[in-house]
Amino acid sequence: MADPATDVDPRLLEILVCPLTKAPLIYDRAAQELISVEAGLAYPIRDGIPIMLVDEARPLDEVEKTKHRAKPAP
Repeated sequence: MADPATDVDPRLLEILVCPLTKAPLIYDRAAQELISVEAGLAYPIRDGIPIMLVDEARPLDEVEKTKHRAKPAP
């Protein structure tokens, strides 16, 4: 479980979208990532700050895409 001190501000999560697709993001608290299912990318969160750069994002594999498609966006 993530340290509460590194949690992302919930108000920030409400307004952030994928910089590539402009689609809503899914907050994966355990992995400290913001997931864009549409783009197939996971944006890292470092010290509570989302890194919203496509070059810094990690590609999702098919299993992850399927897993996150089943989750509703916040």
